[in-house]
Amino acid sequence: MQLVDIVDIVAITVDKRIPGTLFLRNLVERRSLLFQLVRRDFEQRFVGSAIGWIWGIINPLVQLVIFTFVFQRLMHATAPAGVPYPLFLFAGMLPWWLFSETVTRSAPSVLDQANLITKTVFPAEIVPVSIFLSTLISHFLALALMVAVTGVWMNQISIFLLVLPLYMLAVGMFSIGIGWIVSSLHVFLRDTAQVLGVVMMVWFWLTPLFIEESTFPQSIRFLLAANPMFYVVRAYREILLHSAMPSLRDLGITVTSGVVAFTVGGLFFRYMKRGFADVL
Repeated sequence: MQLVDIVDIVAITVDKRIPGTLFLRNLVERRSLLFQLVRRDFEQRFVGSAIGWIWGIINPLVQLVIFTFVFQRLMHATAPAGVPYPLFLFAGMLPWWLFSETVTRSAPSVLDQANLITKTVFPAEIVPVSIFLSTLISHFLALALMVAVTGVWMNQISIFLLVLPLYMLAVGMFSIGIGWIVSSLHVFLRDTAQVLGVVMMVWFWLTPLFIEESTFPQSIRFLLAANPMFYVVRAYREILLHSAMPSLRDLGITVTSGVVAFTVGGLFFRYMKRGFADVL
């Protein structure tokens, strides 16, 4: 038996024993397809507009202005340690936008690609991955704006920005894992996207985006502890606003949540995928 054959046998054995190995291998092999999906998704969101991708920054900024007016001017909300409230709000919204847009847009994604999935040998699991990567481009643009404004307004740029990619990766795994679950469910239950909208709205208000965590009612503090996005939002604020290293405990919880969601979502999608051909 040749060495190449032995290597192939070992690789196949590892793929079967370690969950996710086969997916990662296919992801590398289909990287050109993934790149095309990311580019097409990013372009389609802004096709035909006069200023193109700039809308990816304008829309979040408009939301930021509205939320700032409502919570700071009308409800007199404040940020801790003298941090400007708009920056406090922007830093918290950045990871939330990345997470919520990925999950929400992933729900109908498999159904939207039905023709491609049924007529070609197409790995459906990479569709939510492409949505996250496309959303990540907009996230980088908004993050660059946040860093620039913080540098001018607060006269600081944190060295701990180098830690942010770890949180982006964790949020990506968490978002993709949930995206796999809701996208596969939506193939069979077309109300999934509507139910998800309600769930995301509740999740939005249970994440400390507009107020400090200390102002949350004591009776629902346990919901914060069970919310992975709470730790991500806190880490972004620590890095961007206070130039501080986030808690290693928070990082551990975030990464663990991402790995668990990614694994469970991947296994769930693989199981549900068997029935796609009968429904799509």
